[in-house]
Amino acid sequence: MEDKKSIRGEVRRRIKLMSEEEKQSSAAVIFAKVEATEAFANANCIALFVAMWDEVPTTEALERWRNMGKRIVVPRVEGDIMRYYDYHPDKMAVGAFGIVEPTGNDEVRADAIDLMIVPARAFTLGGDRLGRGGGFYDKYMSLEGFRAVKYGVAFGCQIFDSLPTDPHDIQVDGVFTN
Repeated sequence: MEDKKSIRGEVRRRIKLMSEEEKQSSAAVIFAKVEATEAFANANCIALFVAMWDEVPTTEALERWRNMGKRIVVPRVEGDIMRYYDYHPDKMAVGAFGIVEPTGNDEVRADAIDLMIVPARAFTLGGDRLGRGGGFYDKYMSLEGFRAVKYGVAFGCQIFDSLPTDPHDIQVDGVFTN
């Protein structure tokens, strides 16, 4: 099994080979699968993320889900922790790590989230995940009261048979890919 750093580098290389059209069409397939789940149908509050160039694009899902009447919350990194805030397209700005984040003060409690869509560098179909190395999602999903269904979203090139994991790594409940 490869080490975490080499897997992250390999995934980055693979994603660089994808065209923007491939990324967008993959996102449409992936989020259609998420939308077909019972967890999505039952969710009032969905935690999504604003994608970076090397993640499954979320722009269309953010808008579509908001227009479906779902409460959409997105993360903001504050020091070494991540918090979620209501998503308002007109209240977003570039924040930590060059990621577009919410600027509002309406923090959402962890126990209010019904469904969390989780990015990662790599996943196994069994739910193991390898993040970017900051531990932000593991810390958040470990919060007292956190109860959301957790779905990973990834391009096919981010799926591995096995990944190195640590005891603090939290699995997702399902992984959706193109």
